[in-house]
Amino acid sequence: MSDTPLLKIEHLTKSYRDSSSGIEVLRDLELSVEANEFLCILGPSGCGKSTLLRCIAGFEEYEGSVKVNGREEREPGTDRFMVFQDFNQLFPWKTVLKNVTYPLSINRKGDKDEIRRLALEALEKVGLGNFANQYPHQLSGGMKQRVAIAKALALGSPIILMDEPFAALDAMTRSGLQKEVLRISESEKSTIIFITHNIQEAVILGTRILVLGQHGQILFDRKNEMERPVTPASPGYGELWEQLHQALYEGRLSSEL
Repeated sequence: MSDTPLLKIEHLTKSYRDSSSGIEVLRDLELSVEANEFLCILGPSGCGKSTLLRCIAGFEEYEGSVKVNGREEREPGTDRFMVFQDFNQLFPWKTVLKNVTYPLSINRKGDKDEIRRLALEALEKVGLGNFANQYPHQLSGGMKQRVAIAKALALGSPIILMDEPFAALDAMTRSGLQKEVLRISESEKSTIIFITHNIQEAVILGTRILVLGQHGQILFDRKNEMERPVTPASPGYGELWEQLHQALYEGRLSSEL
């Protein structure tokens, strides 16, 4: 087994600049993520959570390095797939099936029959096998997020980046998708980096939980070894919840200084 982590971030610094000033969002961030981890990231607004995901995805320019399996990556690639909070990440004029086959086609993941097979298999995995010929406007918000996840599965992306993907959903739909993502992460052995503002969601989903403070400073980094499925009645749940709540409070204080 290789000692190289699946994802290694070194000295990551990101600033946004306009004509008169600059805002430093991330400063010298260091992070390693192992294969098959479900890493949940918490932190106050403005601490750089979403910017970190965008840097990993190759959507931002930055200082430092992001390496996948030891190889530096600065452009978007099929080894990292991002699922956004916004439901409008699908082409409205394409069917569900064609939304999933499109990235397979442009990345030449096989001939027409193979691409269709991969797409249909991915849709079955997220419970949308019967919706292949529907259009995005015919789907609920939760179903649209499942299609986005299916695109990542069809591509075989080893790293799935999820930026508060369930934040806009009602509680029941959110709970169902949490269970679905857990099932997928375990069955597909996917590595997921998941941003959330919800402590309970982080404890339920994460095999590891980070709390970020100002400029992406890591205030808390701990493995979550509770037996799944995790519920508020699970041994250790209350203690971990309190630790995360305190770390978030410290993060908010640091962002206000």
